[in-house]
Amino acid sequence: MKYCRVCDSLIEPFMSFGKMPVANAFIDKKDFNNEYFFDLSPASCSNCSTFQIVDVPEQGKMFHDHYAYFASTSESMTNHFKNLAHEILKKHVKSDDPFIVEIGSNDGISLQNYSELGIKHLGIDPSKNVVDVCRDKGISVKCDFFTKQSAEEIIAHNGKSDIIVSTNTMHHIPDIKEVVEGAKILLKKEGLMITEDPYLGDMISLNSFEQIYAEHNFIWSVSSMKYLFNLYDMEIIDVIPNKYHGGCLRYYIAHKGVYSPNESVSLYLNKEKNSGLTSKKVYENFRRSCIEAKTNILELIDKIKDSKKSLVGYGATAKSSTLINYCGLTNQHIDYICDSTPAKQGLYSPGAHIPIVQPEKFTENYPDYSILFAWNHKQEILKKEINYQNRGGKWIEYIPKVIIT
Repeated sequence: MKYCRVCDSLIEPFMSFGKMPVANAFIDKKDFNNEYFFDLSPASCSNCSTFQIVDVPEQGKMFHDHYAYFASTSESMTNHFKNLAHEILKKHVKSDDPFIVEIGSNDGISLQNYSELGIKHLGIDPSKNVVDVCRDKGISVKCDFFTKQSAEEIIAHNGKSDIIVSTNTMHHIPDIKEVVEGAKILLKKEGLMITEDPYLGDMISLNSFEQIYAEHNFIWSVSSMKYLFNLYDMEIIDVIPNKYHGGCLRYYIAHKGVYSPNESVSLYLNKEKNSGLTSKKVYENFRRSCIEAKTNILELIDKIKDSKKSLVGYGATAKSSTLINYCGLTNQHIDYICDSTPAKQGLYSPGAHIPIVQPEKFTENYPDYSILFAWNHKQEILKKEINYQNRGGKWIEYIPKVIIT
């Protein structure tokens, strides 16, 4: 039997995507025979509405000294976090000498905005290689998982935090209650916790099932976030959507009773109830949509390969691992995947073992077709690669449906 990691109720998966590797575990050729796999099966808790994968790999297999995601490689995300920092400093900081903590600070894409201004800050991230990048930038950072114990250690050395930021991290952490318990004691009475993660409602409506993978062991909704933080006498006071990662929600969370919740919170809760987001029927429909998408993608790729056309992938994203392995794609289908992240180049995609190459190979000899795996950065990529389409290259998109552009 399996239990919900938020409310401990019994849960049962509504489907399986099959055996999956850890999504960011890009692999050297010599390690092909020792690759780790797990069963990727999602469930939605009928009690607290938390969407989660049932079996989660241990954290050390996902976050380590060779973590492959570096957020600063994206210009659009760099600008996004710069704007968030500006908002925090202008609207939410009440102290003349604020202390800002980030849970899951990655390569410092967010904290560098405070560091450059001399504002007291601290990042916590368990992956040593991205922590080293932070330190090279002069950013204060601790290599660790965020827990109640680490929160107590931060308080002992720095005092409590005015702002806690956690972007695209809350869905990464299996023991999520430990994180909220730590945030509860770390946050000042009038402090604010700001989290941002892919939104369940958008994932369902776009059928972006590849948002589900080992590191994304939760996909949050307002309903499930409310339940989680209520366990620790905290509440959501505002919710703001944005378009990043295929649709995210930014949650503003505070100690209960300190601030009056914005109308946006009740609007989202009602929307989720009325749309049936917490119902079993939604997930049965979602399961059928996943199967249909798989069928359509395979039919298109088979036609391309039968016509002897070249096909590559653009962007070795973690989420594309779910699509690639669920569809059973290999290097017999996709010649290579180009990616601008040096830590991925020269390695192979997890599970499917498709070679990861530098973007220069893409421009040196344009392929006939390219699957836009980094679809959430579509506009940035199309602007960068405008010559590809001008020379007859075709993009394959698959969110929300399979099309050729």
